[in-house]
This record gives sequence, structure tokens and C-alpha cells, in this order.
Amino acid sequence: MGQTYNIYCDESCHLENDGQKAMLLGAIWCPKEKTSEIFEKIRAIKKDHGLDKKFEIKWIKVSPAKERFYLNLIDYFFDEKDLHFRALIVPDKSKLDHDFHGQTHDDWYYKMYFDMLKVIISPEDHYRIFLDIKDTRGGAKVEKLHDVLSNNMYDFSRTIIDRVQVVRSEEIEILQLTDLLIGAIAYLSRGLLANAGKLALIERIKERTHYTLQRNTLYRESKFNLFFWKASEVRQ
Repeated sequence: MGQTYNIYCDESCHLENDGQKAMLLGAIWCPKEKTSEIFEKIRAIKKDHGLDKKFEIKWIKVSPAKERFYLNLIDYFFDEKDLHFRALIVPDKSKLDHDFHGQTHDDWYYKMYFDMLKVIISPEDHYRIFLDIKDTRGGAKVEKLHDVLSNNMYDFSRTIIDRVQVVRSEEIEILQLTDLLIGAIAYLSRGLLANAGKLALIERIKERTHYTLQRNTLYRESKFNLFFWKASEVRQ
């Protein structure tokens, strides 16, 4: 029958003309039956730091004042063996030439999503994908993404990926944790240095992974997997 996994996906600066250089797609995944336990543990960490259980974890909220709270969240992610993360990073969207490749930005976006998820998904297991999509075309994008993923894996009956849906990130702690990890990689990729609390989180991730966070990890790295999309797909 295989295992069922929940995959919680988020994105940063995915629009074509948003004025941002780097784009990221990322996901945290875990066994479905572990999700309630993980949610409760994250809520307990919030409580330990005097925060309401409904407090939304977000990268933009990281500050020196809440540094210890966010460091504890990072440590929890690495200590919890059932949590795994992968991100696809496009360092410079300005190098894209969609006309040359006969594609739209949306076509390319779905290719990138497949490239991000294909390492996570095994044909022996089953997956439910939850997305926090930040524009107004959520429903259409979810259906298109489900089609692209299923067709690329010959999963025409949708038995491998049985669900792709948009959710509210403020209600789902694991999705909030995805936002936090994507934010750290994005901050480093964009060369930002202004927030000491954010820099402390990045350093903690480096310590826990033993990676620079600026180059690909091994393809089969299962805890903290990074893929920097190569320029071979763009005209030089």
C-alpha cells in the first residue's frame, strides 16, 4: 500500500516581473500520521516563548527580539527525524528567455515545481500536497500543477498524488516552518545583511547542515536538500 506523506509547499518571488532577482520554491514533507504530533510540538514551542498558539511563524517577523524562539524552531526541525526540506533556487530570473525556449513564464514555473518535487516523490507511496499560493489564480494553478505532476509521473489515475490544494498558512504550522526555511535561503541568496536575528538563523542552519547553503547538496540528501537551478536552460 505504501506510506502517505503530506507535502507543504511555499514560494518566494515566483512572478516574472516582481522586481526580485532570486526565486525560490520549497517544501517540507512528513508522514501524514505524524502531522498532528508535529503541529502540537510547534504550538508548545510557541507557548514556551509566551506566544499564543495562533501566532503565525513567518520569515518577515524574524527579529533579534524573537531570535531565541526562531532558533528553537530551527533546532526542532533538525531534531525531528520525520521532517524533511527541499528547495529549488533560481538565483537570477533576469537571465530567463522564455521566448527563445518557446514557453511562457507559467510553463516554466510548472517545470520548476516538478523539478523541486520530483526528488521527494516515490511511485511506491502516496502524497497530499498543500500550497500557500500568494496570487489570485490559486485554483487554476493548483489544477494545472496536479496535471503536470501526475502526467510527468505517468500517474494518470492520480493514485500517487491524490490531492493538491491551496490552504491558509496561518492555520498550518508546518507550512509556516516552510516559509521560515525558504526565507532564510532567500535572504542569503539575495546577499541581505540588515537583520541580525535573520543572520543568526542562517548561521544555525549552516551549523546544523554543515552546508554553505549557496550550492547544491547531494541529490539524495533527505533532511535539507537544495538545488540551484542551472543556467543551461537559458540562452547565454
